[in-house]
Amino acid sequence: MDFFYHTLPNGIRLIHRPADNHVSHAGIIINTGSRDEADNEYGMAHFIEHVIFKGTTHRKVYHVLSRLENVGADLNAFTTKEETCIYASFLNSYYDRTLELIKDITFNSTFPEKELEKEKDVIYDEINSYKDSPSEEIFDDFEEQVFAGHPIGKNILGSPKNIRKFSKRDVLKFMGNNYHTDQMVICSVGKINFKKLLRLVEKYFSDIAPNLREAKREKFTEYRATQRQIRKKTFQNHCLIGNVAYSILDEKSTSFALLNNVLGGPGLNSRLNLGIREKYGYAYNLESNYSPYSDTGIFSIYIGTENGYLERSVDLIHKELNKLRNTSLGILQLKRAKQQLMGQLAIANEANLSKMFHIGRSFLLKDKAESLDEIYTSIEAVTAEDLQEIANEIFAPEKLSTLVYKAK
Repeated sequence: MDFFYHTLPNGIRLIHRPADNHVSHAGIIINTGSRDEADNEYGMAHFIEHVIFKGTTHRKVYHVLSRLENVGADLNAFTTKEETCIYASFLNSYYDRTLELIKDITFNSTFPEKELEKEKDVIYDEINSYKDSPSEEIFDDFEEQVFAGHPIGKNILGSPKNIRKFSKRDVLKFMGNNYHTDQMVICSVGKINFKKLLRLVEKYFSDIAPNLREAKREKFTEYRATQRQIRKKTFQNHCLIGNVAYSILDEKSTSFALLNNVLGGPGLNSRLNLGIREKYGYAYNLESNYSPYSDTGIFSIYIGTENGYLERSVDLIHKELNKLRNTSLGILQLKRAKQQLMGQLAIANEANLSKMFHIGRSFLLKDKAESLDEIYTSIEAVTAEDLQEIANEIFAPEKLSTLVYKAK
């Protein structure tokens, strides 16, 4: 199915994919996240995600929240290391209402000081809730360890100490410095004629003054492998092993996504699952992950296991990594691996909301979106030699960092 593109004179871009459903999805993705914060702004991108709904020049809080929910729609937002997204899911007839509200929230929010103070308490609770989940917290601690001293290693939630100081002036300053119009993409998946959609986007977003990005992000280049152990009051030991990896723009990213899927993807027949969980029963939670960013990436293997099993599990993990480094996949193994990844992508692509996020981020970073067929072509082009070369580059023992939450 075709994608439709347009760029407004102020730099804001639009991408749309038609979908013949009763429900449509639309949002704005801004190329600004926690890695764009100065030291005194730690937690600001996520803070804005919370307080941006607290009233605009046209609406009070109640009217912002009710504008779409009164018609059964869902309004939400999220923040990552590199993006902030405000989006909605709604019946097809409410495109106009949705785009007007997203514009109002993004560009007309007033950030009343009283509302900011109330939302700080909400975020403190969110931070405490997150600290109660070591299987989540360890991922952020590991990124901070791998990207030591670099903004991309920061925890998205920030710290209570910093958040306590945030004011309306600080919020507006951060947005003015980082919410660049040429780094914004309005993305849509739904049942609407593109000409009509374009008219709505022009109606609500064309009067926004251009604010173009001039400075480039600082690239992370100083990785060194480190080993760290922290004693925690937990029932399980939690462990992460990993390395820096390829950016989303790197030509090796598709090959590595395939290799990661073979190693420890969601399939129960992944090598880690078969070699550790199924064979020995050492762990319930076991997976490998690859997160590509715009100019770098991170690879990690996570395992949660009881005392007595951790060292044996780590040895088995390294055994599987060494197999991929030293032995290339056979013809049938490679074919099955490709079929599995393509099937998983097809199933994920059935969800139009996920599809909207994917095409929006792709257009934001690559200035284009890829169809499933184009992605399949990239996967089919991967060779066993490509995978073994990447395994030797990323899985080399001397390049792997380790973080362990050791149960007390």
